[in-house]
Amino acid sequence: MPGPKDIDGSASLPTFYGKELRWKREQAGLTQQKLVDGSFYGASHLSEIERGERRMPLDLARHVDQVLCTDGFFARRCEDVRKARRSGHADYFEKVLEAEKRAETIEEWCPTLIPGLLQTESYARAVLESTQVLGFSDGVDIKVDARLARASLFEDDETPLYWVILHESLLRQPILRPQEMAEQLAHIAQLGKRHRVIPQILPWNAGAHPLVLSSATIMTFADAPPMVYTEATYSGDTIDDPGTVQKYRRSYDLLRAVALSPKASLAMIETAAEGYRNDKRPG
Repeated sequence: MPGPKDIDGSASLPTFYGKELRWKREQAGLTQQKLVDGSFYGASHLSEIERGERRMPLDLARHVDQVLCTDGFFARRCEDVRKARRSGHADYFEKVLEAEKRAETIEEWCPTLIPGLLQTESYARAVLESTQVLGFSDGVDIKVDARLARASLFEDDETPLYWVILHESLLRQPILRPQEMAEQLAHIAQLGKRHRVIPQILPWNAGAHPLVLSSATIMTFADAPPMVYTEATYSGDTIDDPGTVQKYRRSYDLLRAVALSPKASLAMIETAAEGYRNDKRPG
């Protein structure tokens, strides 16, 4: 049976932290389960921390320090790792960054913009620069890189299943130059052809629907209850109340029912991309 996959501690502060944690644990001769015994966490949670995929809760860090006799090292450093994980992202987005890596399914509705997971560099830059007060662009490069890094989710051919509903106006009202807009739409189409995303287009004349007033990202997990994330320009809200989550899921299903089929939607996206390539805005 092959051993655990090696961790590249040079990739980021979270992976360095995780690699150090694994080294200390193995040096002590403990399994992941043995290390978390007596805490409120499971071995799978610890495994994700060791791989740099999940943040270390402070109470677990203190437990680890006590068991491994590491003189508070992991407790002192867990806040640094937490800040590094959300570098380039708003504080309120932290839970989403962690959750989307563990999600089995992600269903997204973003009526006014192409969602961050699907954005090309040009599109992400245009969106992020538009939110800068008085046009100052300090930190935009870091934010663009952080947003593009999220798309590593699609490098895995299995999880998560990502379903996105886009309003037709996103194809018809470009925020980029024609060639850049063609690149953005072609990127979505390519992911659709790879079956990494399931896109649907909501026609401009579909009428009122339950999510007309807000965006919504719904995530489900193998080992945790589902959650919803909604966002405005400068704020975001994570919802895990079961009753409210159920309302969002029902509303999303109703929205999906009035959208075009994935096949027809993909064809519309490709047609729009071709129109922009020919320097012709889709009608």
